[in-house]
Amino acid sequence: MSEELNYTANPGKQLVRTVDGVEYQRIPVKTHLITKADKMEDVVLQYAKDKMQAGDILFISEKAVACTQNRAIPMEDIKPRKLAVTLSRYVTKTPAGIGLGIPETMEMALQECGTLRILFAAFCSVIGKILGRKGWFYIVAGPKARGIDGPTEGTIPPYDHYVVLTPADPMGTSKKLAQALGHPVAIVDINDLGANILGFSEKEPSMDQIAKILGDNPLGQSSESTPMGIIRKA
Repeated sequence: MSEELNYTANPGKQLVRTVDGVEYQRIPVKTHLITKADKMEDVVLQYAKDKMQAGDILFISEKAVACTQNRAIPMEDIKPRKLAVTLSRYVTKTPAGIGLGIPETMEMALQECGTLRILFAAFCSVIGKILGRKGWFYIVAGPKARGIDGPTEGTIPPYDHYVVLTPADPMGTSKKLAQALGHPVAIVDINDLGANILGFSEKEPSMDQIAKILGDNPLGQSSESTPMGIIRKA
C-alpha cells in the first residue's frame, strides 16, 4: 500500500476527482514513446499490469492505440484536395487543438468519413451557427472525424509532424486488451475540453460515467509521456 501513497498527478492536474459523491484516483502511467513497432497488448502488460488492483480500470489514449495500428500518417504523405483546403478554413480553432482546421486533417476526414458526409456536416454546421448552436459539424461527421488529431504545440516528436486517426475497432480492441490484462480497459479521447469514450470492455460503469471521471483530462495535453492511466476508487 505504500506505493499508492507515491502516486502523483501530472503537472497542473488533480489526482482525485469526485463524481456523484464518489472519489476516484486517476493515476497516470508513464511509458516509452509508442510507435507502430509496438503491440498495445505488450505495452499494457509492461507498464500497467503490476500497478493494477481489483476494481481498477485502465484507460488508454486513443492516439497511443492508433499509433500501434499504423494509423499515424506523416504530414508530407497527405496531399489535400482543394475541397479540404476550403473546408478547413471554416473550422473553429480551439485551445485543445487544431482538429480539422488544417487541410491535412480535413483531407483525412474526407477519406475516413466520405466526402458526402463531411459536406453534409459542414452544411449542418452553417445552419447551427445561424441558430446559435455549436458542435453540429462533429455530431453529424461522427467520432471518426472528431478523433482526428493534427500536430499541436507540445506534441512529442516525431508526432509533431503527423496526423493521427481514430483507432480501428475501439470496442473490439478494448475487449482484447482487457483479456490480456485481466482488468477492464477503456480507450478514450480526452483533451482540455472534455472526454469522449471510444471503447470500453465492460457494460458497467457506463461510458458516460467514465467520461465524467476523466473530464478534466488527467493525462495532460503535451509532453507528459503518460498515454494511459488507472481509475481507482479512492
